[in-house]
Amino acid sequence: MSVPLLLTREDAIAIISINDAPYNRMSLELMDQLEVLVDEIAGDDTIRAVVITGEGTDNFSVGMNLKQLPEGIKLKGSANAVFDQRLNVISKIENMGKPWIATLFGYCLGGGLELPLGCHFRLAAEENAQIGLPEMDLGSVPAWGGSARLSKCVGSHYALDMILRAKKISGPEAYRIGLVHEVWPLSELKARAIALAHELAKQPAGAVRSMLKVIVGSDDRSLGELLTAERAAVNANRGTADSKEGMMSFLQKRQPVFNQS
Repeated sequence: MSVPLLLTREDAIAIISINDAPYNRMSLELMDQLEVLVDEIAGDDTIRAVVITGEGTDNFSVGMNLKQLPEGIKLKGSANAVFDQRLNVISKIENMGKPWIATLFGYCLGGGLELPLGCHFRLAAEENAQIGLPEMDLGSVPAWGGSARLSKCVGSHYALDMILRAKKISGPEAYRIGLVHEVWPLSELKARAIALAHELAKQPAGAVRSMLKVIVGSDDRSLGELLTAERAAVNANRGTADSKEGMMSFLQKRQPVFNQS
């Protein structure tokens, strides 16, 4: 039996690929493996950015393997325990302090959108993407934080339109409403995500971590709280090796080289 997730490394980035083409279903085994990988990546300072994608070019993920839900309930004790594991994994990704980049292509449905919503960057295919939370068609609702994160991402106006109508939108439409950051031809999508990860990994890791701490969840905090958090970030990054390198490279009119210590 093949492993649910493939992990590869390129310098300071990790690339995780859902290994169940063409559907790339989010099985119980996948979530167990992802839970372990997320903790390992969080504790590995040599990894500074992560790409999560799906094998092949058909679909990022059709979401949870619903046929496994009874098995998951039996193994974990309740449906809530099954859903809590997914919520916890996505929350760890969102709050890790390292940028995660998701590629959206083909079907990105249910959990196949809820996981990317916990990532910091989302890149979509120009063609053939079908992105949505279609649980309403099953007489149900999103269970992995999808309604909350989608509302925060695009506003209640678009979130209601997508969720109540079980609507699937294209990559360009997702870009128009602010759900994704960039749109690329499918043939270039994964390479672009990897290039973005390399770009982010070259930024000063401490400063990146500080800004993620300030900005992630900022909708829930007042301006005063955010200004206090920003000042804490300023103080945490004052006098670091990376801040000295940034100033020196500016004075010497060259590109900075961060993360050397």
